[in-house]
Amino acid sequence: MPHLEISDLITVTDPLSGARLPVRRGDVVRRFDEAGDPRGARIVAGLPAGPDDVLDPLAVDRLMIGVHTGLQRLSEELRIGERLVHVLDPLFEAIREIAGRNGRFRLVDIGSGLGYLVRWLASTGALGRNVELIGVDLDAALVAEADRLARAEGLDCRFVHGNAFDLPEVATVYVSTGVLHHFRGPALAEFFEAQADSQALAFCHFDIAATRLAPVGAWMFHRARMRHPLGRHDGVASARRAHSDETLLRAANVPGIRPLVYEPRGLSNPFCTTLRPVLGIRPYLEDPLRQALGRASRRLVGVEHLTRGGAPTHDAASWSAAGAGSAAGSAAGAAR
Repeated sequence: MPHLEISDLITVTDPLSGARLPVRRGDVVRRFDEAGDPRGARIVAGLPAGPDDVLDPLAVDRLMIGVHTGLQRLSEELRIGERLVHVLDPLFEAIREIAGRNGRFRLVDIGSGLGYLVRWLASTGALGRNVELIGVDLDAALVAEADRLARAEGLDCRFVHGNAFDLPEVATVYVSTGVLHHFRGPALAEFFEAQADSQALAFCHFDIAATRLAPVGAWMFHRARMRHPLGRHDGVASARRAHSDETLLRAANVPGIRPLVYEPRGLSNPFCTTLRPVLGIRPYLEDPLRQALGRASRRLVGVEHLTRGGAPTHDAASWSAAGAGSAAGSAAGAAR
């Protein structure tokens, strides 16, 4: 049976116009009944709806803002910002080596929610002043609240309601936290293909590590920190839907991208690993990225490591000086 998340089903947006669509409570309850999830069905049945059984959009917005506030508390306790910077800082160092240190770069957070990551990066200045920070989400209420928080905190970042791949500005790096497990089947590869087809130089997506302990850990964390049953339900469902390292690497193995996982399951402590990133970089960035990571580069592996069962292979000599020069031109164009 599929593991469904309530938050995925109670808000629906038209992919072309971005307009919110009505959602009938009974239809969502039926989905959970069919999936063999009576608890999810009970939670949805208790949500406010009008006489036509359409979920109250204002009540749903308030609920989603409350749930994402709880997620922000979890992110703070799990030090998500620091974990991302541990990878993003050397990634931008590698990009600066290719594109030039005086360039302007742009980080786009896909599915930014309340904008915790973007606001944390803006408040700490962890990536440097020449990195513009943009959060994008399809939920207009979350975007509005993220924008309100950023203005109240006096932060230099912005938030956009819409599709991250439709922005008029060119992204240098796409990032996300807790988004990948929402994509199932062919949609996962299409998500990576959209980034490979863009002018972006890299992506870095953190998601739940698919370990046997993940659902237990998710239950403990969400039970302690999430105030609404919806947040507790979806937290465990997310852990159960987490993709394996091999699934992510194969889906991200699209033309023009070198897919890598940082701290894959086989090299990490299952008792400590909650999230780990899958990266996609233009191939000419691999050498500079490994140099910037230093000894930590041993934790960065490609699909060949998982399929062959050996150490990651890396042919540093395969990228010629001429290729690096061409790469610098491409990187400089994408950074503007």
